Amino acid sequence: MNRRDFLQNAAVGAMASSALEIQAAPAAAKMIGLQVGAVSFVDEGVTQVLDVLQHSASVNTLFVATFTYGRGIAGRQVPGQPLPDHGKQEYDTDTFKGGSYTRVHPQYYHDTAIQNFRAPDFGDYDVLEAVIPEARKRGMKTICWFEDVWNGSVPNIAQAQEKRFDGTNATTLCFNNPNYRNWLLGTVEDYARSYEIDGIMWGSERQGAFANALGASHGGNGGGVARTTCFCGFCEAKAKARGVDAGRARAGFAALEKFVQAGRRKERPVDGYYVEMWRLLLRHPELLAWEMLWTDSLRETYAAIYAKVKAIKPALGVGWHIWHNNSFSPIYRAEQDLSEISPYSDFLKMVMYHNCGGERMASYIQSVGGNIYGDVPGQELLDFHYRVLDFRQEKPLAEIAKAGFSADYVYREAKRAREALNGTKTQLWPGIDIDIPTGKAQSKSTPAGTRDAVAAALRGGVDGILLSRKYSEMRLGNLRGAGEAIQAAGIA
Repeated sequence: MNRRDFLQNAAVGAMASSALEIQAAPAAAKMIGLQVGAVSFVDEGVTQVLDVLQHSASVNTLFVATFTYGRGIAGRQVPGQPLPDHGKQEYDTDTFKGGSYTRVHPQYYHDTAIQNFRAPDFGDYDVLEAVIPEARKRGMKTICWFEDVWNGSVPNIAQAQEKRFDGTNATTLCFNNPNYRNWLLGTVEDYARSYEIDGIMWGSERQGAFANALGASHGGNGGGVARTTCFCGFCEAKAKARGVDAGRARAGFAALEKFVQAGRRKERPVDGYYVEMWRLLLRHPELLAWEMLWTDSLRETYAAIYAKVKAIKPALGVGWHIWHNNSFSPIYRAEQDLSEISPYSDFLKMVMYHNCGGERMASYIQSVGGNIYGDVPGQELLDFHYRVLDFRQEKPLAEIAKAGFSADYVYREAKRAREALNGTKTQLWPGIDIDIPTGKAQSKSTPAGTRDAVAAALRGGVDGILLSRKYSEMRLGNLRGAGEAIQAAGIA
């Protein structure tokens, strides 16, 4: 055999050997999670639910809703929306109350006025006690999933609530109020010490007063200052320590209110909406300082929760649900600097809800189109956001709510977040939409759409997939669509 033949045969052999190794080597394991509330386990049984999740979508991690007063992650289907094809075929309008779906161990809440927050929905049922043993038998992990959603009827809750600009109490709680901060730290200590869990995820779908005043979110309804937060004594004291004058901030928000209300009446400023907005910021820099005060307070809350859990059980994973507004508002996206968040984040659930995303984007465009972007026609404003958020051309404004976002939106968001987190320990687990409620004539989840969204996220280089919002509103065919993409990727 001459030298040339030898080299060619050696190269062919090496390629064949390499191909065999690639074929034989399993794909890297990834977290496949699903959010599920206590009502599903009560209605259908723990064994039945886990069977479905494993067989339909190869789920290996349960994100169990342990605390909320909202229907986003707990309770059955939202009343008025079609019931799914599993679980009790009736709404729980009369029985859903919310609160803690685990036992409350009083020793962890001695330094907060918030004491009575146990969910009465299922008596003394403890969802973690019911689920963890069966999950462990199957090799499934359990992560406590709780959110920043409260009810004004909770005893003593007024002592922790934010103050609106108009002086009234909000239903939301203040991160700078010791009653809330201590409740959050007590809650994660309770979870970490009382249960054999694998991690904790907390989410807060809120933003600061400036962005809220502009209505810079889906469902923003054009904004307004009177009910924006927070202007409590704790926040004003913190502002003073940072060199921000609360009186000047209030004067700025009073001027911003006139601007927003004029926009609602379609009273265009002489030099236009965008120029007038910049005049307000130049005259009242405290507007942005107050916004950053709120954002920093949220980040400090993340860091405090992270440190608390790690001091108890260093191996527990700790991470955050990042609100869908990250896909709409450039202001909110600027605030979600992943390089700032990653040092106290083992994982991030970045919301990438493709199906309901179209409806939500249309709502956002309508809201901000009434003030800061009031001179820009709706379609041009949507095109601008597609460009600055680095989306390819999705459907036009007249169609986006009915069509939803494409799988390419999921890919681009996943790729962007992956690049932002490169070089950090933080894992990226995008939240994928399965049957999140939308308007009657708007986009609905399909098996193919769900499959394509999951596949797109995996192509974007993610570390796992989190099927959202809650099992009790998901149709099984759509769940199986997610499973098809997971199986095809070889990561089941």
